[in-house]
Amino acid sequence: MKRLYQFIVCLWACLTMASCYNADESRQNILKVYNWADYIGEGVLEDFQQYYKEQTGEDIRIVYQTFDINEIMLTKIEKGHEDFDVVCPSEYIIERMLHKGLLLPIDTTFAHSPNYMKGISPYILRQINKLGTAENPASRYAVCYMWGTAGLLYNTQYVTAEDMKTWGCLWNKRFAGRILMKDAYRDAYGTAMLYAYRKQLADSTVTVPELMNDYSPAAMDTVEKYLKLLKPNVAGWEADFGKEMMTKGKAWINMTWSGDAQWAIEEAEQVGVDLSYSIPEEGSNIWYDGWVIPKYAKNVKAASYFINFLCRPDIALRNMEENGYVSAIAAPEIMEACIDTTLTETVDASYFFGPEGRDVKLRNTQYPDISVVNRCSMIRDFGDKTVNVLEIWSRIKGDNLNSGIVILILVVVAGLSGWQIHRRIQAYKRKRKQHRKRRRR
Repeated sequence: MKRLYQFIVCLWACLTMASCYNADESRQNILKVYNWADYIGEGVLEDFQQYYKEQTGEDIRIVYQTFDINEIMLTKIEKGHEDFDVVCPSEYIIERMLHKGLLLPIDTTFAHSPNYMKGISPYILRQINKLGTAENPASRYAVCYMWGTAGLLYNTQYVTAEDMKTWGCLWNKRFAGRILMKDAYRDAYGTAMLYAYRKQLADSTVTVPELMNDYSPAAMDTVEKYLKLLKPNVAGWEADFGKEMMTKGKAWINMTWSGDAQWAIEEAEQVGVDLSYSIPEEGSNIWYDGWVIPKYAKNVKAASYFINFLCRPDIALRNMEENGYVSAIAAPEIMEACIDTTLTETVDASYFFGPEGRDVKLRNTQYPDISVVNRCSMIRDFGDKTVNVLEIWSRIKGDNLNSGIVILILVVVAGLSGWQIHRRIQAYKRKRKQHRKRRRR
């Protein structure tokens, strides 16, 4: 099974490799970017071209491609040796790429520009460096772009804040058929572990990081047991439709990501629906997406300038406005722009912004209070246990693995035939202010 899966994704990577530039054009005048869909502000790419010209005196053309699944991106680089100059994986893929020697150091010296990467929150830097070692810190190879949490989006007309204090609400028969779950095996794994060992967490005999990163056979058995108990309550495993279902009142609770929750809350307000977001008392996952320069990059210079440009506070704000997620930049102007004076409660975001971030009116979907952050943790790479966890996830959802393989092959073939068309319509799609599905995990 594992070998066949690897063969298929490798086939996808190899067959979709194609030249993205004129053979007569210098590769040093091209920047190949690989990013999530709808994950960069409108006009930012064009503004970078102007910035790069001003800084270096050189023209740069951007070849911009998007992906929806981390593993597809990784396979193109690891197996297909694609020469993307800069890509934006999630933290567990960054960890995997770092350990496999697939990353190049990011240059932080710029002749005529400040190093905007210094604006990354120290809190974020500490988290990213957990992916590497003291001798080889991950921050040499990765710059955090956006970050967020996994939690519960809920309709206050049907569900109370008290109900949302524990992950147990997902197992509550009172909400059967009204619950949506992100189709995200990593978040589901962590959630099941936290709820299963809630008593041990309360007694402080185990920690959130220990639970969410326990891949032992006993832990996997526990996860499968609890997810099987959860399944009858779930109306759907969603990658994109949760926001609409919540806004229309067809679902009352959605286990989702903070950025998606923020989008849903804002859209629901427009139609008079009150949605809120909560992180249960047991804790949750904090995730990070970051920019890296892959091993096979051909333009490290332009890639480093690009990453630095995205860390400029005004650019970071534009990107936040585009996708609803939160920049890793902790500049004062970021905090000022995010303050919402209509809020009745404040949060302590001093862990992120420093002393100035204490008791500030910020949305908890974007900047959770320090008390919440302290009970959350990052889910690390499953490593060679990934296949085992995916098999559990497949059994829970009722997927037929053999049929799934056939479907995947068909998707590969269909994807190849539509690849050129897909590339042409990406520029148009990026201009649309809608939130498309993202399959981070």
